[in-house]
Amino acid sequence: MTVEKFSSIYQRAVDRKGGEDQLEKLLSTPLSKTELAAIPEDRWLSAFSMKVFQSGISWDVVRKKWPNFEELFFGFKIEPLLMLSDEVWEERAQDPRIIRHLVKVMSIPRNARMIYEARAEHGSFSEMVANWPLDNITGLWEHMKKHGDRLGGNTGPYTLRTMGADTFIFSTDVEAYLRNTGVIDSAKTTKRAMTAANQAFCQWREESGRSLSEISQIIAYSTGENRI
Repeated sequence: MTVEKFSSIYQRAVDRKGGEDQLEKLLSTPLSKTELAAIPEDRWLSAFSMKVFQSGISWDVVRKKWPNFEELFFGFKIEPLLMLSDEVWEERAQDPRIIRHLVKVMSIPRNARMIYEARAEHGSFSEMVANWPLDNITGLWEHMKKHGDRLGGNTGPYTLRTMGADTFIFSTDVEAYLRNTGVIDSAKTTKRAMTAANQAFCQWREESGRSLSEISQIIAYSTGENRI
């Protein structure tokens, strides 16, 4: 697979954003493996749940109500939540203090189970994420989609990015770039497209020494409708 040199992508982003200093100020960097591994598991569940609720709903509305979610769901502590019966979950899904959406509320115990089950093989969900090989980061996306609930599409990857994990994202601009340059030629959710994208990002990572997260952002800034 032939991909554009990262130096060319970077220079285009620099030109669009008004200079190297301006571009660099826009970039967020991932946490270290040590920092990732230390994240409490309840923070992962809270983050996954917030992203699930933000899908199709005003992000600002969800954020304003989130303290009520934290209170109602035990601060998203894994063990207490796994002890609740389906009847209790259905009751809490109707609580007027939160956004009442049964299907999305039921994603909470299912994702709690995914986080809990990661302990057996990896020690903790945080350690699993921290040690996941970057040359197969889309495999982590697939793991979350398969073992979690409502974490397919960009929901899982966006949550990873929010929490500081090193990952690229199929944002509108990134997907358009990959498609227009022939890196992917099928639906972004296919294994073929995810593998091809992952390989391209790893090549750019080797060229630049930058994280997948930074490369993803730079590609987004190098294309689309985001000139200064």
